[in-house]
Amino acid sequence: MAAPLSESQIAIVKATAPVLQQHGVIITTVFYENMLRENPELHNIFSTTSQATGRQQRALAGAVLGYATYIDDLGKLAHAVERIAHKHVSLQVTPAQYDIVGKYLIQAIGQVLGDAATPDIVDAWIAAYGVLAGVFINREGDMYKANAAANWAGWRKFKIVRKESESSVITSFYLVPTDRGPLPKFFPGQYVSLQLFVPELGYLQSRQYSLSEGPTAKGEYYRISVKREDADEAAVAGLISNILHAKYAVGDEVELSHPQGEFFVDPSDTAKEGVPAVLISAGVGATPLKSILDSLTTASGGGPPPTVKRPVSWIHSARSSAMQPFGDAIRQICRENEHVTANVFLRNLGPEDRAGVHYEFGDMRLDLAKLDKERHLFVGNDKAEYFICGPEQFMTDVRSALIAMGVDKSRTFLELFATGDVVDA
Repeated sequence: MAAPLSESQIAIVKATAPVLQQHGVIITTVFYENMLRENPELHNIFSTTSQATGRQQRALAGAVLGYATYIDDLGKLAHAVERIAHKHVSLQVTPAQYDIVGKYLIQAIGQVLGDAATPDIVDAWIAAYGVLAGVFINREGDMYKANAAANWAGWRKFKIVRKESESSVITSFYLVPTDRGPLPKFFPGQYVSLQLFVPELGYLQSRQYSLSEGPTAKGEYYRISVKREDADEAAVAGLISNILHAKYAVGDEVELSHPQGEFFVDPSDTAKEGVPAVLISAGVGATPLKSILDSLTTASGGGPPPTVKRPVSWIHSARSSAMQPFGDAIRQICRENEHVTANVFLRNLGPEDRAGVHYEFGDMRLDLAKLDKERHLFVGNDKAEYFICGPEQFMTDVRSALIAMGVDKSRTFLELFATGDVVDA
């Protein structure tokens, strides 16, 4: 257990925050280059795509800056710690790896700052890192114990038993454990890490995919719905998503880790009886929200009936009906559940698209101002909760629009499909 920081060490760390803001990405870039070069086995943990786009380096720089800024008030970092801890557990990060990371992070700070990295600064950051590592190791240790109690430790082999097209770019994979053992319940909205070997790289890669169907009555399989990601950021295509779409078929095996994630709904929470749930998504961001929707409705898919009844508003934005996932399933759920409403925004209408059937708002991006503030957005209800998933800018824009309507920010929950966390508006 790391010793508490002294007042002078806290002051030094806080004083270096402006330096980290200026040089943070350079420091983290040097850190990853040195660490992965000398510890190539860690390629199995870190996303090659996030490294190539620079997102991993920017995310770590932001996390380190946040820690330096709030080192005397770590409560403000509680959400970030929880998010990162869930991600680490999904990737099977071990306590020993914190020692490796600490060594190369301190080394990178010294390498980039040069003579400015005085012995006092280095010592303060060694102590600060030790405290932070202890926070993560303890939290993650609790999660590992809970997973082991559910008879699931480490990576577990699963077989693809079914593939199903959800849209022109999204495919669902139905996964059953090869050991045929029971699957633990998960909270709707959570994800699994999927790991497979990439021959072109010579090492394993893992990606997180939301469970896109609510817990089934028998719990015999998990479903993920994967978007084939074309080259976008830094001209880098989605590595694992393209491999899954092109090369993995029914009968093939992948490895999963235990479901994790802090973005979820507990459908058995009786305190939420009658509390509206507004589910707002764009594109493949519908996947965790579909799981949440399943858990709050009586769906034809055979899931258990909901414990509590909550009004649910499904709001989705897609480029076209061809790219919209779960369209038929959502309409079926609405027909079977009078407490559910759905509004779909389509940017590009096709000749077969019909208003009121395939969409409610056509030739436009999502615009909350077009919706009924009470029936669809429940802005007059001071308990209503808002679950938002999609591109980062989409999510921050939606949250800002809700706040402008009087919604308290604490009742908005965002899930980012990328390394790091959502930048606060």
